[in-house]
Amino acid sequence: MNSLQIVPFLLFVFIPVFISFMFIPYWTRRTESFGVSIPEAVYDEPLLKLMRKRYALLSGILSMITILIFLLAAGQLSMDEQTLSIVILGTVGFYMLGGFAIYLKFHFGMKRLKSEKAWNKEKSQQVWVDTTFRDARPTYSNLWFIIPFFIAVGTLLWTIQLYEQIPQRIPMKYNFEGDVTNWADKSYRTVMIMPVMQIYLTLLFLFVNVIISRAKQQISAEQPERSKKQNLIFRRRWSAFIIITGTALTAMFSLIQVANVYPVNQQVLVAVPLIFSIGVLIASILISITTGQGGSRVRTHGGGESAVIDRDDDHYWKLGQLYFNKNDPAIFLEKRFGVGWTVNLARPVAWVVFIVIILLAAGIPFLLGA
Repeated sequence: MNSLQIVPFLLFVFIPVFISFMFIPYWTRRTESFGVSIPEAVYDEPLLKLMRKRYALLSGILSMITILIFLLAAGQLSMDEQTLSIVILGTVGFYMLGGFAIYLKFHFGMKRLKSEKAWNKEKSQQVWVDTTFRDARPTYSNLWFIIPFFIAVGTLLWTIQLYEQIPQRIPMKYNFEGDVTNWADKSYRTVMIMPVMQIYLTLLFLFVNVIISRAKQQISAEQPERSKKQNLIFRRRWSAFIIITGTALTAMFSLIQVANVYPVNQQVLVAVPLIFSIGVLIASILISITTGQGGSRVRTHGGGESAVIDRDDDHYWKLGQLYFNKNDPAIFLEKRFGVGWTVNLARPVAWVVFIVIILLAAGIPFLLGA
């Protein structure tokens, strides 16, 4: 697969991502719209439906412009690996900036509409806390991570045992054609990069599973029982996704390590990560479509219109996306716009966790790959 042949593959990856961004407003909780809290009863009002449709339309136009720019650049430039990387970075950056500008347009429009309608003054506001929520086991057991951990440790011991059979030069990076573009001299340090990364990623996925379990409980005061059921399903589905993805990724790294000793077709070493990436992308999109944020798209039995609404905490959400609340002990909580979790940026621990994860991810390859 040469650099020009990789263009259709990249489009195959881009298009599902672009489509998913178009439909984010349909996946968020029904008590939130473009990063602004709303009563669930107004979610299906014609004006809000129109806003979601317009957002999808503008995002779709942006996606087509981005694809056009990418194709024009790919056709006009000499598409060596470095140039292709620059083109990808540029087009993705253009799309992200454009997408955020579109979001801000609808976010501020939603804030104005909420102020005009004064929805929060019609009903009393409450915060609902279910003391039995954790007893329902919102995630699958962390013991599942024993499987990828054993794979990682097994790869480590196997590497030590067969150290003498490993070639004197180790491939560290491949291009799209399957050719090695970066080599490293064999040493115990360089041969350990893959097993150490496996252990690091296993611990990281384990940590994410703990976050999913311990993240702030967010149950709608309007339909608490239904919201609880939806949220439990939401967490369990993403927990299963994390466990399966972590195990598959660890196994893939073992294959790459085995290739240092036994002959493995280079095309296989290129194809397996690409197939894995596509599989993860498709699975995450499918979960988002069928589950929604907080389980909002999960069908459960619920009651009629409630006499109360959720507490308005919009002032803690900067631009509807960044959460700052020093009085909230929670470190992790659900996103306001999108599917998944974010952090309470007012908590120093959140910054420490973020910095440690980044430093380890960048430091392990740097220290062991030198």
